[in-house]
Amino acid sequence: MSEAAAPVPSLADLTTLRLGGPADHLVEVTSEEATVKAVKDADRVLVLAGGSNVVIADEGFPGTVVLMRQRGTAAHRADEVVRLTVQAGQPWDEVAAEAVANGWSGIESLSGIPGSAGATPIQNVGAYGQEVAETITAVRVYDRVRDEVVELPREACGFAYRTSVFKHDERFVVLAVTFELAVSPLSTPIRYAELARTLGVEQGEAAPLREVREAVLKLRAGKGMVLDPSDRDTFSVGSFFTNPVVAAEAVAKVRAEAGEPPAWPAPDGMVKLSAAWLIERAGFGKGYGDPAGGVALSGKHTLALTNRGTGTTTALLGLAREIRHGVQAKFGVELHPEPVLVNCRL
Repeated sequence: MSEAAAPVPSLADLTTLRLGGPADHLVEVTSEEATVKAVKDADRVLVLAGGSNVVIADEGFPGTVVLMRQRGTAAHRADEVVRLTVQAGQPWDEVAAEAVANGWSGIESLSGIPGSAGATPIQNVGAYGQEVAETITAVRVYDRVRDEVVELPREACGFAYRTSVFKHDERFVVLAVTFELAVSPLSTPIRYAELARTLGVEQGEAAPLREVREAVLKLRAGKGMVLDPSDRDTFSVGSFFTNPVVAAEAVAKVRAEAGEPPAWPAPDGMVKLSAAWLIERAGFGKGYGDPAGGVALSGKHTLALTNRGTGTTTALLGLAREIRHGVQAKFGVELHPEPVLVNCRL
């Protein structure tokens, strides 16, 4: 473990948004033991790895940032199943690429997502019809309340749509994640219509793992959702808002205002709507904002709020509030942010 010398560099350098002020202290850790010690030693702590799902205040973070840099994967095969344990600091897309290269099925549609493996259970990462809750069997964590390292089985993780017991709760620090993947050259059934069309298969059919990964990477790149240092359209946290889950009567109001929205069944008779569709039809098109240099919606996808180079967190949150208010005013639907907001609020 090594601790950065003062002054601590701007946390903007450690996030995909390239926004955020300094921290009081920065500690880089490369092992489980160092992670636990760093967290225990800090009065107030922010655990950071890929920085792909956080919005940090311009004032920074008044405490210690623990930068997760522990890497590595370990695979154990039993018959036609592989249990893959991944250290929290391992870049997520490297995990997806390793699975596809080895013929392990279950996370191929999650290719191209920035950030670390340790972040995936926190918000139950999902895309193109897959989410990590389907393959995670255990999450190894440091429990700050009990002051011990424990393994939490899937059932104890509280997985739901883009959330878990780990999100918005500082009790648990994710150290490693174990996935159970099928040994197969084919993907899980393709559920997402856009991906099925790209692959030329019917929804519910499988496709070769490599073809699925390539198709997902192509789709994500087309929406600015694959980090590219030369493309400001990718300086974002990905989807800023989650797709809202609403009652049937709310769908009727949306339909009356703007026509038939993309919608999917949700538990308890609720309906999930497309946040991107609502945003566009509320008057916020691609590129809305200050694309010349401040903050704006991506020119490729209306769910991505981007830093165009001279943006600030204050300006980004201002744009987010404007969009949230506009959607609420037109449709009566409230949008909720997907990233974790650090020392700031929407």
